Amino acid sequence: MRRISLTLCASLIVSGLLAQAPRRQPTPNDTLKSPRVMDDKRVAIQIYAPKASEVTVSGDFTGTNKPVNLTKNDLGVWSTTLGPLRPDYYTYTLMVDGVRTADPKNPVIKQGISSIENVMSVPGPETAFEENEMVPHGEVREVWYPSSTLDMMRRMHVYTSPGYDKGNAKYPVFYLLHGAGDDDSGWNSIGRAGFIIDNLIAAGKAKPMIVVMPSGSMPLPPQTGMPNGQTMNRMRDLFSAELLKDVMPVVEKTYRTLNKPENRALAGLSMGGFQTLDITMTHPELFNYVGVFSSGFFGATVDEAETKYAKVLNDPSFNKGKKLFWVAIGKDDFVMDANKKTLALLDKHNIKYQYKETSGGHTWINWRQYLNEYVPLLFN
Repeated sequence: MRRISLTLCASLIVSGLLAQAPRRQPTPNDTLKSPRVMDDKRVAIQIYAPKASEVTVSGDFTGTNKPVNLTKNDLGVWSTTLGPLRPDYYTYTLMVDGVRTADPKNPVIKQGISSIENVMSVPGPETAFEENEMVPHGEVREVWYPSSTLDMMRRMHVYTSPGYDKGNAKYPVFYLLHGAGDDDSGWNSIGRAGFIIDNLIAAGKAKPMIVVMPSGSMPLPPQTGMPNGQTMNRMRDLFSAELLKDVMPVVEKTYRTLNKPENRALAGLSMGGFQTLDITMTHPELFNYVGVFSSGFFGATVDEAETKYAKVLNDPSFNKGKKLFWVAIGKDDFVMDANKKTLALLDKHNIKYQYKETSGGHTWINWRQYLNEYVPLLFN
């Protein structure tokens, strides 16, 4: 009887507390969906921000960096409709009263070294090359290693082709570099490198390989504003040293690799393309396959390149050691001037390369396409 009384008292207390608790008022945010992709490939971006006075969105869905204004309705929901957009993966960022804001309704993000961006997918047959198709898949691993160059632990992502763990064969190695602001996860997340290479291998368009995606972002010294030329040069030299002294030895010790230059490829986008150029011009003996996406010698490095890399630029045997020197860029890319100056330097010294100019600008939309075209050219 005592147990029943205690249970009854507890129930009454809980009921009283629930009765006294204020009920949460529903808001439009409860049912809001963002992004909302429509059948005609238009995309609605929405955010509930009733107290905001201005909301904009920017991303690689336009050819420029100009933000798009969102409009507020009577319920406090800000919205805009983009497109129609060509099927692909797009990044975007909201700005709420001047504050960079992730879309709270979209959990899919691209991580960087200092910020994040949302990712949205506009489906269609055009994206088949980068989708998670019903084909054999390789593995992408997070690999931590001690960097003697930087005196710290560092991380890289490593892709191994389907079947790697079931055999004892050795594989060629492709070192794939990201751009400024990203980290070693970029090529595997928004770059969709694993899926792209899986699909190429399954279609018989690419050879099985190991793909190493290191972190090209070096620790910056305390400073204000943009890094100066001296700092940029030091970052360039640090990356080169770490790749050669730390990353490559760890990869060749840990994985079953073919370690001759004809079995090594190097490519990168933007900053990673600059790093690729630097390593190619200082250590031409290491990589027989080279790819430069949306890049060139930037700023003062254009003027100093002819002196810094004179030995290699004037070496008539350079072309014989390269099976592929592939350069690609979008016609609206803001680094086009650096790209043209770099190509002029290569032309002046009779360095042979393949050049592809596409539509679009400095975006992952282009870089995924470039990867899809570059990989089938490797290790043939």
